[in-house]
Amino acid sequence: MADESKRGRRVLQGIVRSDKMEKTIVVEVTHRVMHRTYKKYVNRRVRYKVHDEQNSCHAGDKVQIVECRPLSRDKRWRVQQLIEQSL
Repeated sequence: MADESKRGRRVLQGIVRSDKMEKTIVVEVTHRVMHRTYKKYVNRRVRYKVHDEQNSCHAGDKVQIVECRPLSRDKRWRVQQLIEQSL
């Protein structure tokens, strides 16, 4: 895990929104950004397709994902660790 950060790979945390595909999950990452005009904080979300080799993550789980080489047309991320399981 330490050598992954040395290579400059981005690491993000998000919530699993879909686990309906084989070995792929959809993770939603939320950022709070200040609006340029109104100076209020706005929630921005990005949805990533993430490689999950063991199919261990399910909808509602909190996961940590890391950037990797392209695995398919949309997948450029993989699960690094499962932080918290949903009930």
